Amino acid sequence: MNGAGGTSGGSGQFFLGLIMMCGGFYLLLNGIVVSSNFGLSSRLFGIGGGYGVTGGMIMIPLIIGIAMVFYNAKNYLGWLVAIGSFGALVFGVISSVSMNLRTMSAFELICIVTLAFGGLGLFLKSLRPAPQRSTPSR
Repeated sequence: MNGAGGTSGGSGQFFLGLIMMCGGFYLLLNGIVVSSNFGLSSRLFGIGGGYGVTGGMIMIPLIIGIAMVFYNAKNYLGWLVAIGSFGALVFGVISSVSMNLRTMSAFELICIVTLAFGGLGLFLKSLRPAPQRSTPSR
């Protein structure tokens, strides 16, 4: 009978490692605080000399591009302007996101890291074939 991953590894190690790994990475990701400072007047991009492009400045070409597309759907320039400014807006929002680890004790962090990476180690170990035990000859 084969174990985890079709190898002769241990199925118990597989499930224990999977549970530990899922729990540890859940707790780790749960401890990350995501915040953004995006707004229509906030600076998204910087262009030489301290000049900043804001979200509102990107909305103007987006509105013009959308109007051009609705006026004539075959207008490639309208599609280019609309898609390009939408892409710049999405890129600006994503680049304005900041992630920080919430305040936690060293014990909590050590437990989370032990669960996550200890479980990963057990999980990967279970996918290797188990060493064959040699039977002593009589």
